[in-house]
Amino acid sequence: MSDAGYYSSSKKCDDICDEICGQGSRAALSMSRVRCFLRGLELRTCVLFFVFIPIFIFGIYLHGQKISYFLRPLWESPPKPFHIIPHYYHENVSMETQCQLHGWKVREFPRRVFDAVLFNNEVDILTLRWNELYPYVSQFVLLESNSTFTGIPKRLLFAANRDKFKFVEPRLTYGTIGGRFKKGENPFVEEAYQRVALDQLLKIAGIEDDDLLIMSDVDEIPSAHTINLLRWCDDIPPILHLQLRNYLYSFEFYKDSKSWRASVHRYQTGNTLYAHYRQTDVLLADSGWHCSFCFRYISQFVFKMKAYSHCDRVRFSHYLDPKRIQDVICKGANLFDMLPEEYTFKEIIGKMGPIPHTYSAVHLPSYLLNHAEEYRFLLPGNCKRESG
Repeated sequence: MSDAGYYSSSKKCDDICDEICGQGSRAALSMSRVRCFLRGLELRTCVLFFVFIPIFIFGIYLHGQKISYFLRPLWESPPKPFHIIPHYYHENVSMETQCQLHGWKVREFPRRVFDAVLFNNEVDILTLRWNELYPYVSQFVLLESNSTFTGIPKRLLFAANRDKFKFVEPRLTYGTIGGRFKKGENPFVEEAYQRVALDQLLKIAGIEDDDLLIMSDVDEIPSAHTINLLRWCDDIPPILHLQLRNYLYSFEFYKDSKSWRASVHRYQTGNTLYAHYRQTDVLLADSGWHCSFCFRYISQFVFKMKAYSHCDRVRFSHYLDPKRIQDVICKGANLFDMLPEEYTFKEIIGKMGPIPHTYSAVHLPSYLLNHAEEYRFLLPGNCKRESG
């Protein structure tokens, strides 16, 4: 038999698919090859392709944010450490001695102090803040917009509750600004737009060179004695960040003392711009409280979750379910089901899980303790919230 004859009559076939060899139709042959391929797959391969890979992809979809936060130390280094100034205070120590302990001289008369904030919906926390700072602030400056940072229309809540703040009215400079309502825009752009407007409002309020300017969010509350110290002491740094005790939901859940964005500036015309990022390496220790998401009503939690600059953390609609939010508050867990935002695996692992309860109400804003019945939701042991 010739070679040509041998090859024309002996086409190669796999044993498991020998029945498809010689089929004439191209379509039939293609379908048969698919069946042949499927029959040839091992069970382990099928399980891998059709079970584990889809589960893996779905797991990445559900927990991708957690994975990226946990692996953060691999690609992001910790920021440069602050130079921390020890903070000395006791009610029975004179101001001259306190200034000397910090390496500063006492002034003949105190500086004027301006407290400037952007307001969203934090009526209760604003009340605590302004009562804490009232003895030492010369001018309260508040800017309110009819838009959230995410472009959601909102009513002017401060204007609606202005009667609650009559005690600051003689020292209040209040301004409003219309939102731009640009769909799809990064929320930080709107936030920056409102902070620039706050710069202009400060000028209207009459701020001058060497006045002290407090730059912080409403829920970042400097302690009264800290501001009194800075207004009475000479030679303080031109910009000083404040280390605040970090709380979540109320003063029951103490996280750490890593809140640093609040700052105090010796105002300089043309150089001082209202901002909420790191502007110096100098940090004054133990200077107040940061009480994040410390709201009276569940509806306020829902509103802020949708309204603030990190609204992208609301990845699933059930995050906004009131029953879930109430459960998260009482556990001290994370509203967005996120891992801690840390830069080392040790710190991430150490902070995983709910925040431990604390039952200390020592050294909290005095107005809070003097009006404990009205603000009981902010004190340890009172995690239940009204719906609103």
